[in-house]
Amino acid sequence: MLVLLPPSEGKAPSGRGAPLKPESLSLPGLAEARAAVLDELVELCLGDEEKAREVLGLSEGLRGEIAKNGALRTAGARPAGEIYTGVLYDSLGLASLDAAAKKRAARSLLVFSGLWGAVRVTDKIPSYRCSMGVKLPGLGALGTHWRTAMAATLPEVAGNGLVLDLRSAAYAAAWKPKGEIAGRTASVRVLHAPTRKVVSHFNKATKGRIVRSLLAGGVRPGGPAELVEALRDLGYVVEAEAPKKAGAAWSLDVLVDEIH
Repeated sequence: MLVLLPPSEGKAPSGRGAPLKPESLSLPGLAEARAAVLDELVELCLGDEEKAREVLGLSEGLRGEIAKNGALRTAGARPAGEIYTGVLYDSLGLASLDAAAKKRAARSLLVFSGLWGAVRVTDKIPSYRCSMGVKLPGLGALGTHWRTAMAATLPEVAGNGLVLDLRSAAYAAAWKPKGEIAGRTASVRVLHAPTRKVVSHFNKATKGRIVRSLLAGGVRPGGPAELVEALRDLGYVVEAEAPKKAGAAWSLDVLVDEIH
């Protein structure tokens, strides 16, 4: 099983350990594309601060993120699973998983990123600010920038099992499973049951809880249909229909009343 996650907007501070070693990151097929984004982002943030703030879409209160980006090559690096915070990652609770579940997380979770493309939760990265929606002056829209490298790299990473896609739309734009892989891909939408609407907090928290449930229980669905049954066994209310044509991804709705 491969689980595709969005990053968090906010991030924990960089560590005091060794700085980033780009060659140590997983998915070496993304190395060239990563280097291009890193080079331009650092140059941008070491230059005109106002231009950098505009390009990155930062409020005045987040101006300090520009200096942080400028120091990406020298800042300490921590496992990505510690860098990413926020509602989804709080609900996932990687640090509190047992040893076996942490190993499953290391194998199964892939976090998409405007800067890194995609990383494993064990990859050591510094804290940064660069969403997939950013358009860098030289590279253009990052969602578009990543597509070629992703298309060449991700099919092998996806292996032969279930692909559980929990990404938001901006990050899903960087890689869309196609053909046979799409047929074993399931995307999940979380709906507030009383209103049948997507509510951001419910959506993020429930996705984190779903991943935690699967990892903690050692559940390894073979495909989307098995995932539906597994989630129901875990107590989730799931609505799903098999796609009408071959090579199309499944769409699952998970209904929630409230988050505890």
